[in-house]
Amino acid sequence: MFDHLSERLGETFKRLKGHGKLTEKNIADALREVRLALLEADVHYKVAKDFLARVRQRAVGAEVMKSLTPAQQVIKIVHQELTALMGQEAAPLRLEGRPPVVIMMVGLQGSGKTTTSAKLARLLKARGRRPYLVPADVQRPAAIEQLKQLAAQVQVEVYDSDPAEKPENICVQALAQAVRAGADVVILDTAGRLHVDQPLMAELAAIKKRLNPNEVLLVADAMTGQDAVNVAGSFQESLGLTGVILTKVEGDARGGAALSIRAVVEVPIKFVGTGEKLDALEPFHPERMAGRILGMGDVLSLVEKASQAMDQEKAAQLAKKMAKNAFTLEDFREQLHQLQKMGSLESILSMLPGAGAKLKKLKGLTPDEKELKRTEAIILSMTPQERQNYAIINASRRKRIAKGSGTSVAEVNRLLKNFRQVRKMMKQMSRMGGKRALGRMLSSM
Repeated sequence: MFDHLSERLGETFKRLKGHGKLTEKNIADALREVRLALLEADVHYKVAKDFLARVRQRAVGAEVMKSLTPAQQVIKIVHQELTALMGQEAAPLRLEGRPPVVIMMVGLQGSGKTTTSAKLARLLKARGRRPYLVPADVQRPAAIEQLKQLAAQVQVEVYDSDPAEKPENICVQALAQAVRAGADVVILDTAGRLHVDQPLMAELAAIKKRLNPNEVLLVADAMTGQDAVNVAGSFQESLGLTGVILTKVEGDARGGAALSIRAVVEVPIKFVGTGEKLDALEPFHPERMAGRILGMGDVLSLVEKASQAMDQEKAAQLAKKMAKNAFTLEDFREQLHQLQKMGSLESILSMLPGAGAKLKKLKGLTPDEKELKRTEAIILSMTPQERQNYAIINASRRKRIAKGSGTSVAEVNRLLKNFRQVRKMMKQMSRMGGKRALGRMLSSM
């Protein structure tokens, strides 16, 4: 989402580092470039103006001018101010109170509200909660069936809504049913419209009055840029929001909504939707996002993503195998599955410090589902002995494996070549430590 902004800011700060001593003039020149970058990213003009005023006030002060590394000090100030702009700290859901607590999801049609409701239910379930989904969108009857199907996928109970009922009555009846079911969080998927109108707001206000939700979360499409900020303002004025969930941040949105919405509406961004899959919902961390914008990476989020995707017991076993240089084709197949769970290679690399330049060459790269299936088919066509010791796979065995997996000998050869490269990399990582090996891996890519 922030690719273009990150690139522009990176170029600006690179030029700033070229000055041994900073003056008010070269700081002013740099901030002019930052201003253009922010406006091109569709950041609200007033937000950009106030942000730059704060940075300028600190950047021309003694803390920069007397610093031994003035350019780095300016970058540090920009990082701190970006973090403050987006909310300073992550804002958790307010789930205190007598259960079941109610979370009301609101937003325009097409923002991803129904899918996000299911994603949130899945996330809460993973945290040990007992969520209960309520389809309350009678304007779009397909939304009721959609939420039921999504609820089945995330294995969460869902209320059997009657489209003929009033939405507020559906929510009241569903709350009573949730109590009987032993749920501790009720998520209301309310109606949307193509644009904000009075009937929609009256309907949502009636639901809020009857159920008194702990959270009123606006689901906003990050792809709409400034429109997302305007929509948030309308919902805030009519309902009183407690937070925002930005969807479709994995797309080519310019990032202005994420940088503006907190300052304009004065409610925190609580989650971001990072993909279409039901596990693609992440807590929003302002400091980490600021680091990613400035090319500093986001190693903490990467570690969290990996820990969720990886089986800890298998990871410990793999570490032992790496130390003994005993990484097998079966381990290779397992690691490809784990990588796929973590999302696109582009999103993973974007969390590594200094990976921005290399990402330009990798833009749009994702683990190919068909390629992974072919790889798995090839490995499964091998005997247990061949999976444990790839060195015994001679020409005749390769022909047999290709025939058994419905692939070609060339594809089998390519897999074995890739495996040898990964095995070599694993050996290097176990010897020299992950950071240096990871740098080499990125360079080779």
